[in-house]
Amino acid sequence: MIKRLKKDLQINVEEKEGQLFLGEKEKEMRLVMLRPNEIMEFCEFAGTNAEDILIWVGKSLGKIFMEKFFYNKDWSSEKMAVKKEVIFGTLEVLMLMGYGGLTGMFKKDHVIINVYDSLAIQEKGNIMAKNLCLLYLGIFNSVFDVIGIDVDGEEVECILTGGDKCSYKFSLLVGEFDDNLLDEEMSDIAVSDFLASL
Repeated sequence: MIKRLKKDLQINVEEKEGQLFLGEKEKEMRLVMLRPNEIMEFCEFAGTNAEDILIWVGKSLGKIFMEKFFYNKDWSSEKMAVKKEVIFGTLEVLMLMGYGGLTGMFKKDHVIINVYDSLAIQEKGNIMAKNLCLLYLGIFNSVFDVIGIDVDGEEVECILTGGDKCSYKFSLLVGEFDDNLLDEEMSDIAVSDFLASL
């Protein structure tokens, strides 16, 4: 799946609208540019105790992203191995879209997603920057929702509170992953191969 994603992806420019988009124009897969200053302004507009709103916004972004890229895809009959590839492929695409360095790991009853050099790091001195982490949580939650994996997500490490990265844990609500899907170490998603193919 990841190789297919790499092959299908193209970054194009729509000069009239001034937008970047992925793949063929008919897919309408616009790049979502999250600039920290604009997100900070939105967070201040949302006000205090706006966690649910920010996670919802992230989920909306993630849903649009997944539904545009995997147009009319029925995930109910897909095997978990395919869904795992889709998650890792989606992380790679998000890296190409400027969301930072993302890696993932499947464990027996949860998935870990790490974000290095996230958007939040650019606003480290801003008290509202933590809201960017909520946005990431919403985006990742939506990826799992769309492909049909029931999880409960939370941030377990944050660059803004002294961590080396922002790390998110998505615990399975039902069952466990098969042993053949488990990872010993974080995924090594290389963007350089894709960039060299452009």
